[in-house]
Amino acid sequence: MSTFKLATSPTFHNLLGVNSFFLASTAWHSRPAHFRRHPISRRSLSSTSAFRDEKQHVSEQLQDSRLGSDPKSQESSKSKSDDGHDWEDTADFNISTFAELPHKTFGYNQHIKVNEDFKESLRQILWQFKAPIRYAFAYGSGVFGQKSSSSSSAPSTDLSPHPHPPKAVEEWQKGGGKIIDFIFGVTHTQHWHSLNLAQHPGHYSGLKYLPYSSAAISGIQDSFGAGVYFNPYITVNGTMIKYGVVNLSTLSSDLSAWNTLYLAGRLQKPVKILRDDPRMRLANQVNLLSALRTALLMLPEQFTERELYERIAGLSYMGDPRMNTLFSGENPNKVSNIVGAQLPGFRQLYVPLIENLPNLTFSDSRTPREEGWEKQDAIRNTGTTPTLSDVLGGSEGLTLQQDMDPIKRGNMVRRLPSAFRGKLYYKYKSQFGLPGSAFDPILEAATDEDASSGFKKRQGGEFEQRIAAQGNLSEVVGDCVRKTVAWPAAGQTIKGIFTGVLGRSWKYAREKRKKTGEVKKKVDDSKAKKAE
Repeated sequence: MSTFKLATSPTFHNLLGVNSFFLASTAWHSRPAHFRRHPISRRSLSSTSAFRDEKQHVSEQLQDSRLGSDPKSQESSKSKSDDGHDWEDTADFNISTFAELPHKTFGYNQHIKVNEDFKESLRQILWQFKAPIRYAFAYGSGVFGQKSSSSSSAPSTDLSPHPHPPKAVEEWQKGGGKIIDFIFGVTHTQHWHSLNLAQHPGHYSGLKYLPYSSAAISGIQDSFGAGVYFNPYITVNGTMIKYGVVNLSTLSSDLSAWNTLYLAGRLQKPVKILRDDPRMRLANQVNLLSALRTALLMLPEQFTERELYERIAGLSYMGDPRMNTLFSGENPNKVSNIVGAQLPGFRQLYVPLIENLPNLTFSDSRTPREEGWEKQDAIRNTGTTPTLSDVLGGSEGLTLQQDMDPIKRGNMVRRLPSAFRGKLYYKYKSQFGLPGSAFDPILEAATDEDASSGFKKRQGGEFEQRIAAQGNLSEVVGDCVRKTVAWPAAGQTIKGIFTGVLGRSWKYAREKRKKTGEVKKKVDDSKAKKAE
């Protein structure tokens, strides 16, 4: 065979390639020790989302174990300023890794315990979406039960909305089937909708037929209401769900500044986080602290846990048109029912923050002294409708006492979320009759960022202390909450008519009205029987 024919022969090149591979492989494995790296552990991954969820599952287990076995680590991680939280003054909402959080157990209180099989069923629903979901949580009565307004012990006759739910969902919702609500946090709204429209076109209303539909949908989502796009009455894995899509920047801003309180309010109550994000965990911890401080400004010196948690849970419903009896969209006893059934979950969210505020303490002699007692109490009462007689302190919880010193309460006013705090300041500017020349320096002093150092310590001055001493503070704070919630909530309700499939939206509203009517009838019947 000539040299030219040999050089152009495919067989020759195949043999040459194989020999080269084996020679290179032998040389690589025989390389000197100083060219070798430490062995790397490998695992087989079926999908990126599965890996992300598995990593989150391990993270939750580690947090639980740290809580129970490493109290010294937790205690050393608590950094108290005069208002209890130094990390707030330097919070960076642009972090990208969990290692950048203030400490290794930061935000462990946000991960509420639910049944493992039910949690896995929720995660399986997320895996049915190819579009990337960075942050996700499930919430509402489909995940955490609400105490029935009726005193009747008769079994629930609610019809399940789920066509063919997994056994774990049926078992968890044994008190009556409920639609499961989700929020999906995404990085690029238009790109996400483009991918989801291609995979799940049936999830969308007639907006999907518009030219450049993903751009139109993302524009409607970001420009109206609270920046959330809901797809209601969707069946995934045999389970009826409603999911809302929000840009992570919109969510972070609402959690930290309370622009609308629409999503921040949902995260002030127990939710099940299914995919976590360091930036959202940091922002939500700020949100929880803000909710706690706002409730304290509206409460007297002594109160019970239940009174505190009902104040917090009620914030996002103040000003919501769905709570107006003319619309009859929501159960008028909704807030009381939520806290009545979920007190252990609220306790897990807020007790670590309560214990770290210098102006608030448990005054109840029954309060445990060991670290992490609230987590163990929540785990012990895991369930959609726990029996509160078994909960420490009973249905009212433990008693608390706050320091009414105007200086400390002034610091709480100064640390309220910036957008919300601005509304409060302008309210008292009018009440105090301050001219603009006197008010502008107050606003300048209250800016969170300092040009020289990037941040400044947020301590209340004379203006904040004067606000804190006002007898009408609770009413004025409540009015500011209503003004924050009202328009975005109304915008979302109106937007739902166009973004949800009309038939689904009508069915949802009709069922809400029917349920509310039944509750009112039961209450009226109960009153009539007592009168007899």
